[in-house]
Amino acid sequence: MHSKSRQILLRTPNSRRLQTLTFDPSQPLSLRDLKLSLIPDHGNPDTFYFTANGKLLVDDSIPVGSPQVPALSTLTLRHRLRGGGGDGGATGAESRDCYLKMYAEKKPDKIDPNEQRLSKWVNCALSYETLRQPCVMDRLGNVFNKEALVEALIGKKLPKAFNHIRGLKDMIDVKLEPIPGGESNNAWFQCPITGLEFNGTYKFFALRKCGHVLSAKALKEVKSKACLVCYREFEERDKVVINGSEEEVDALRERMEEERARVVKDKKQRKERSGDVVAAKGVADGGEVEESGKRLSGKKHGIVDGKDVEKVAAKTEKLNGKIESVGSTNNKRFKAAAVAPANATKEVYASIFTSSKKKSDFRETYSCRSLPLGRN
Repeated sequence: MHSKSRQILLRTPNSRRLQTLTFDPSQPLSLRDLKLSLIPDHGNPDTFYFTANGKLLVDDSIPVGSPQVPALSTLTLRHRLRGGGGDGGATGAESRDCYLKMYAEKKPDKIDPNEQRLSKWVNCALSYETLRQPCVMDRLGNVFNKEALVEALIGKKLPKAFNHIRGLKDMIDVKLEPIPGGESNNAWFQCPITGLEFNGTYKFFALRKCGHVLSAKALKEVKSKACLVCYREFEERDKVVINGSEEEVDALRERMEEERARVVKDKKQRKERSGDVVAAKGVADGGEVEESGKRLSGKKHGIVDGKDVEKVAAKTEKLNGKIESVGSTNNKRFKAAAVAPANATKEVYASIFTSSKKKSDFRETYSCRSLPLGRN
């Protein structure tokens, strides 16, 4: 064999055994040339195609020994199957509508349940990014990156699935224990007591009061009413299961609604009690009661005692009397001539004003008109 010769492994449809093909790189040999040398004379080269190490080679002009077909690679000559494309083969479609319908109905892609489960435990439930501190959890056990959730709340871009999150009060800051050295079994966090991976294989709980995340195994083996990390006491209702089943999520949702209803009820009762206290104080300070039955505090409405009430009533009557007197004088037309100064004859003083002259006293001459402006 020449020192520059190269070899490739070849498998043909008629033989299952591999054959060794030796070629000289200085003499170019394309895949089409190789195909013509392998198939019979009466065969059509277009009905065959090559694969190199399992990879389809579409272009027959590729030379053997090129980067697409390197030395010592396995070339397989395969037969191209015909039919189903308008060349006489059966398509199973009796009409065009049936043919289009067959391709229009797309079957849903099969999702690996393990991958789906792992994604819920290592990624943010909102942004689908990898979980990183600081992390928060809602009351239903979903874990988020705090930054992504706050931005969605500010921009009002939360999807309908998270409408139960109304503000920062609905978030629980959780403290996840990172795995020393990085990722382990597709998990970045672990239980600080048992060392179990936070990847969905084991059940985990978050304590609402302190935020520590512990495995169910740790809480079961060490029976304590205090956190196993910070020793802060908690109750059974403070345990929130993380990424629980549908039944567990429904139970958490019912608990959340009950707590919200209790908060609204307590707030209403506190408001009623504060209203009664203010009303009692107003009566003690000399306040009055409206016709509707609601009490008014005296200081708030400017009423301190009985004397002040009489003063306000007197001022109101006096003011109403002035308004009536002004209204009665405005009914008569004011004339300046009617108010003559002292030591002045009324007729002489009235002659100054045009309004005091009679219309018969006006006369028109050749040089001027004595008619006042505005009169015709």
